[in-house]
Amino acid sequence: MLRTITVGNHIQVQGLFVRSLENGKVIVAVGERQYQGQPVERLN
Repeated sequence: MLRTITVGNHIQVQGLFVRSLENGKVIVAVGERQYQGQPVERLN
């Protein structure tokens, strides 16, 4: 499943969901790299 996270004030990363952390952050994978950040909420 694709997820979008915020990793800085103006930087967002979209990648494959890896796991959720206890502090509310999410890890996503883009190729061989993994990024950690706050998830972006979906709009309905």
